[in-house]
Amino acid sequence: MFEINEYLDLTHTIASDLLENVKYPWEALPRIGEFVTAIGASLDPDVYEYKGDNIWIAKSAKVFDTAYIAPNVIIGPDTEVRHCAFIRGNALVGANAVVGNSTELKNVILFDNVQVPHYNYVGDSILGYKAHLGAGSITSNVKSDKTLVVVKYDGGEIATGLKKFGAIVGDCVEVGCGSILNPGTVVGRNSRIYPLSSVRGVIPQDSVYKKAGEIAGIV
Repeated sequence: MFEINEYLDLTHTIASDLLENVKYPWEALPRIGEFVTAIGASLDPDVYEYKGDNIWIAKSAKVFDTAYIAPNVIIGPDTEVRHCAFIRGNALVGANAVVGNSTELKNVILFDNVQVPHYNYVGDSILGYKAHLGAGSITSNVKSDKTLVVVKYDGGEIATGLKKFGAIVGDCVEVGCGSILNPGTVVGRNSRIYPLSSVRGVIPQDSVYKKAGEIAGIV
């Protein structure tokens, strides 16, 4: 259960070496910064430009002048980082992605073709290939009581040992506008989250999450 290949196609990220060497996908979160630093120097200089402070940005990427990018970041080819985006560091953003207006990233892996285009917060999370967060939807990465995050599923729970862990969002997941993915949320491939949802626990692949206790299969 929770094997990475069940949720994420590792052919669509340069973080594959990192993710292949952990049991659960969230175990990669504390290692994102060091991984970015380790692979940065090996990136093709014909494709990526080194900006200093362990920041590598693909030459084909479009980064607005008003965007802020902190150290330990890789931005992939043909990605767009829009007006006032705030990338706080330890972020690996894939190819053909969109980091939108006033969107904030912190300690994340965004696979290729991910879209977080409008007022999103993504912290301590992994978003799979073609995952999309609707406007204003966020990952909440710290519990209100500040205790360690636990992943809860039917039949049990797994202690992550992490104080900060937002969500694992599988490939091709659609998250509706204004939704919150609470700490420790895991969403399976191809699933859809209704707008204005507050999501917890594990959502199976190929599902439609309407509200707590009401999850339907995609016909």
